[in-house]
Amino acid sequence: MNRTTRAPETAGALFVVATPIGNLADITLRALDALRDADLILAEDTRRARVLLRHHGINAKLQSFHSHNESAQREKMLAKLAAGARIALISDAGTPLLSDPGGGLVRAARERGLQVIPLPGANAAIAALSAAGQPAARFCFEGFLPPKAEARDRRLRELQHEPRTLIFYEASHRIGKTLPAMREIFGAARAVSVAREISKKFETFYCGALGEVAATIAADARHRKGEFVIVLRGADPAAPDAAQAREVMRLLMPEMPLKRASKIAAEITGGSGREMYALGVELRGATGPRRG
Repeated sequence: MNRTTRAPETAGALFVVATPIGNLADITLRALDALRDADLILAEDTRRARVLLRHHGINAKLQSFHSHNESAQREKMLAKLAAGARIALISDAGTPLLSDPGGGLVRAARERGLQVIPLPGANAAIAALSAAGQPAARFCFEGFLPPKAEARDRRLRELQHEPRTLIFYEASHRIGKTLPAMREIFGAARAVSVAREISKKFETFYCGALGEVAATIAADARHRKGEFVIVLRGADPAAPDAAQAREVMRLLMPEMPLKRASKIAAEITGGSGREMYALGVELRGATGPRRG
């Protein structure tokens, strides 16, 4: 076991510095001091880092440090730390290592007994959770889902019965496909809050049932611009299986009126007639007119 104790911040150390996720004022005084005093700042994108540093009047040495060069740069950085350098690690936005590079460097520094000092601050997942109105006592951070549909859906099915609140990151070019996939797997009635552009000019929260929120975002391309955090309520242990409910309704709807199909589906799945009726309306809208 390696154990390091907190040394004075004038000693060599790797500072893991949280930076703003939108508004450039969302940074701590201690983080600004660490960036000013750093011998070197490792930045995921030096162009974005310069915007932040210029805004706060900081003139520091910057070096690119990202997923493509982290392995090659790691030993050099460890040698600098061992020699007493103060190095600050920042990502494009938010807290480093959360869906960002840098984990290998932090792990190696810990293994060698070097100082690693976290400077807490902005984080998109926690910011979204704090304002989502979803249960926050226990949650599961999933980050970005796999980009390919098959792998994405496989992961979502694995999470279908997770009782903790689920937090995902998503990009603008994928949000229009991710939310319908979630609706299909988790059910249209599952509560969700989708945060767009947190702490930026066009910050927006879309809150409600997953089916409604997915439809709202799909209806206007402006709703699909920016960076997204999806905060999805966890599964209710007593709730019916969404995939099973959809299949039961698909089988019953062609044979009888929607109201009757909803009642029978509720008896089979243990759900409510209202939920099954809403599911039936959704399915009918997707496939064309049906009886009832």
